[in-house]
Amino acid sequence: MIEKLKNYLPFIYETDTWVLQVFAIVFIALLLDYIQKKILKRLKKQLEKTPNLWDDALIHAIIQPLTVLILAFALSVAMDVSGLKNGFKVFEVGTIIFISWTLIRFISFVEVNIIAQQDMNGVKIDRTTSDAISQLLRVSVIITSVLVGLQSLGFNISAILAFGGIGGVAVGFAAKDLLANFFGGLMIYLDRPFSIGDWIRSPDRNIEGTVEKIGWRLTLIRTFDKRPLYIPNSMFANISVENPSRMTHRRINETIGVRYDDIKVLAKIIDDVKDMLANHPEIDNTQTLMVNFNQFAASSLDFFIYTFTKTTNWVKYHEVKQDVLFKITEIVESHGAEIAFPTSTIHIDNEVLLKNQ
Repeated sequence: MIEKLKNYLPFIYETDTWVLQVFAIVFIALLLDYIQKKILKRLKKQLEKTPNLWDDALIHAIIQPLTVLILAFALSVAMDVSGLKNGFKVFEVGTIIFISWTLIRFISFVEVNIIAQQDMNGVKIDRTTSDAISQLLRVSVIITSVLVGLQSLGFNISAILAFGGIGGVAVGFAAKDLLANFFGGLMIYLDRPFSIGDWIRSPDRNIEGTVEKIGWRLTLIRTFDKRPLYIPNSMFANISVENPSRMTHRRINETIGVRYDDIKVLAKIIDDVKDMLANHPEIDNTQTLMVNFNQFAASSLDFFIYTFTKTTNWVKYHEVKQDVLFKITEIVESHGAEIAFPTSTIHIDNEVLLKNQ
């Protein structure tokens, strides 16, 4: 290829000073890079108007790596005109970097575009699976590129692989925590105790928040005060994890007290509250529904409600619960009763009053 270039660019090779030759090569390379960026940016705008996601991802992926390919080619030519050896190997390595970087960016852009399109169309996609597949593809591209690059530089790949097999035991002992986290991440992908976007918490540890990313070593959890929490994957093999995002219903479990003076209407209040819950549009009657007089408390007659809402949304659940509590208050007041609060009553014997008089 370098020999053919002499026929197309004779003015570079016929120049007497190699400094001028290198300057001309660098100038041409920068000019080509500028032109390709302009062309690809215009092409990108045109392709973004089409519904096809693959061409958008490809044009996004190739813009930056193409600069590396042009510069690698320019460097190889500059080394050739300067009398340095191995110029073609530099171009070969640059080509490998160009291909691998383009593939990695293409995989990332395809993942982002597919998820975005699925969200727009209202189709649910398993982001945990898509993230795992994209990470595996990227790792495969990187490993393959490194091996091909080493081979192009003259290294014996067979010897390297053999050494890797022998040294794998030593590396395994030295990086046991890293391997434990890797297999912990693999178990998360296989067992699916949680997915990206789930709200999880651990009763064993002070862990609670929304899962943002599941990596091969760490899982990123965003706490409710918006702080990032990085958890090693191996930890999930030794702790209990609760996933409230997968609950089917939310529970309302409240105790309400009325005055001791209202004991005669307590049974009617309980019946009306039970009817109200049974006919409430946001209460699931297929689940357990209980309204019962519970205990004689110190300052009140307590009855409890135990029921489940249809919604699992945290915000809507509190709206439903608020509506239920307000309606219970209205039922209590409709019977001439009142909600009890802690009070103390002092009883004074009549004989004590007469003696004081």
